[in-house]
Amino acid sequence: MNRADRLSDLAPQPLDHATALPPRYYVDAAMPALDRRAIFDAGWQLLAHVCQLKDAGDHVVGDFAGLPVIAVRGADGEIRVFHNVCRHRAGPIASCDGLAAKSLRCRYHGWTYTLDGVLRSAPEMGSAPDFVPGEIRLPQLAVRVWQGMVFAAVDEARAPDFDAFVEGIDARLGANRHLERYGHHRRVGYDVACNWKVYVDNYLEGYHVPHIHPGLNKLLDYRSYITETAQWYSYQFSPLESGDGLYGDGDALYYWLWPNTMLNILPGRLQTNRVVPKGVDRCRVEFDFYYAMDDSDEAHQRREADRDFSDEVQLEDLTICEDVQRGLSSGSYEPGRLNPLRENAVHHFHELLRAVYRADGG
Repeated sequence: MNRADRLSDLAPQPLDHATALPPRYYVDAAMPALDRRAIFDAGWQLLAHVCQLKDAGDHVVGDFAGLPVIAVRGADGEIRVFHNVCRHRAGPIASCDGLAAKSLRCRYHGWTYTLDGVLRSAPEMGSAPDFVPGEIRLPQLAVRVWQGMVFAAVDEARAPDFDAFVEGIDARLGANRHLERYGHHRRVGYDVACNWKVYVDNYLEGYHVPHIHPGLNKLLDYRSYITETAQWYSYQFSPLESGDGLYGDGDALYYWLWPNTMLNILPGRLQTNRVVPKGVDRCRVEFDFYYAMDDSDEAHQRREADRDFSDEVQLEDLTICEDVQRGLSSGSYEPGRLNPLRENAVHHFHELLRAVYRADGG
């Protein structure tokens, strides 16, 4: 396909006549590098919650579309995010989350960094001419903490203004939802054989809920299911109809923030999702569960029930996402019309993608 045809496919589309993104953006081997450069390095990505970084030396590792990163609480109380790549020969500074580290030590050759990312020592390098440890630093990302969640940007100059990025969400959550006060309970990860955009597409619409999620469909009021979009995010809303004490009274809010963060907010519970690209047809979805602080037996039972219910829903989602990836790769699919009522957030996501891909030359 020539460049003119590619750019034609990426022209802005009105919602009422919109079609889905062409399949090559989900299956072409060149897409992971393009998405890393043009989308992930230029966006805000969720990495942790402040409850995981309470004390100096607490740290959380993550993957920003192929860039290993580490969030660390410094001795001065500041949260910093660094490349989790030693400046010696690219070993990992940390391989897993940890608590109260005094320093950051690469396990490959023992180069050791302070909590603010400065090289403190390097074994047997004393005889190396002009080698000054204090002149070597881990590359640092921009950081913003919002609602207790730690976001970072590889290239802040290209990232959206953070206040504009989350504008309006605080007001929608209201004064009774203090997400920064929640505690971390558990993490669950799923490896999914689909492009990361397939998983996001699926998340962004409730159109499939009656067909794929029988249990979730009973919990939500599909007739009252609403999807709205803002500049950099969209959210889905439904009153709860559980009646079984799992989540209590209230509503379910499902936020997606460009490009790969999801916030599933129910009464007393925050579940965050991060969709991490692992290849053109692979991604990993990482779920972190946070709850209002409550150590009662009843609360523990609700958390276990929540875990089981979440596992059920995710297995249903990953199965259909893998089926869709096979369809996109088959050579059969041509972009179909979107449902203006139920897929407006998919359209919103695709328009953001089209704008990025146009700017990059198609």
